[in-house]
Amino acid sequence: MKFGIIVVVVIVLTALVAEFLLGDTGYVAIHIRGWTIETSVTILVLAVALLIFLLWFLKKVWQAPRRIGEAAGRIRSGRAGQKLTLGMIEVAEGNFARGERLLARSAGTSDSPLFNYLQAARAAHLQGEDDRRDEWLRLAYEETPEATNAVLLTQAELQLDREQYEHALATLKRIEENSRDHSHAAALLGRIYFRLEDWDSLKGLLPRLGKHRRIKADTLDDWTRRVHREMLDRAADIEVLDQSWKEVPKRLKSDTKLLEAWFSGLMRTGEHDRAEKQIAASLNSEWRGPIVRLFGLVESSDATKQLNRAEAWLGKR
Repeated sequence: MKFGIIVVVVIVLTALVAEFLLGDTGYVAIHIRGWTIETSVTILVLAVALLIFLLWFLKKVWQAPRRIGEAAGRIRSGRAGQKLTLGMIEVAEGNFARGERLLARSAGTSDSPLFNYLQAARAAHLQGEDDRRDEWLRLAYEETPEATNAVLLTQAELQLDREQYEHALATLKRIEENSRDHSHAAALLGRIYFRLEDWDSLKGLLPRLGKHRRIKADTLDDWTRRVHREMLDRAADIEVLDQSWKEVPKRLKSDTKLLEAWFSGLMRTGEHDRAEKQIAASLNSEWRGPIVRLFGLVESSDATKQLNRAEAWLGKR
């Protein structure tokens, strides 16, 4: 389009100049270092026009290889983009093997081969081909080293999906080395610790999870309850038990399961009188069946007082 406009403009200008010079061709003399060139204006104009055209033509010839390369690159990129789209469609429709092949073949000419390799890894994962999945992830890392965390997170998510918890844990530890406070990595670590029942590690992670808010509030509360219940159940002496109870968030101190663990811990460590007093206070505040059962297990030093308290409740309950 641009070239056509230039040609039209040149033809029009040439016609105008020719019309102007037909009546009088004019005369031009050029002196250079003892040399004299004599010609008509018409010939001079044509010579200048020819020189300009020649220079323009040589410029185009010089740029041709680069322009051809760029055009070929655009064509290859367009085809790669089409294969990427088709590959993702195939995977979405459940044709995982065909989708993986399309994604892999277009990676070499794609503008974003990282995306091709990551999607190919997911396609291999959906076929149960873990070795091939990890190979695509390796190529993704080699292609774009600056996307290390993105590759590792993808690998950890796929390992977690396959319940390869130890492998996923090792992968996430590498992210922790690169980015100490990566929120998504912390969320995945939380899920792994919970499934592995690694309560000590999960307890240390809870403050970060609360800060990042990558885990739903209800889920985080469930994890917090479970961690503190485990800490209370594991307490071997009253000092550890008291410290564990102090660490329970105030909003959870009325939770029935945690109260059961707390009162059971008091009895387990020989603090029956204290347990009897604490259980009575809890029941006077809110009547709960599991806590009533614990009251019947307390071996207080004053069994008559304990019995009288139970009989008083009987009249109301």
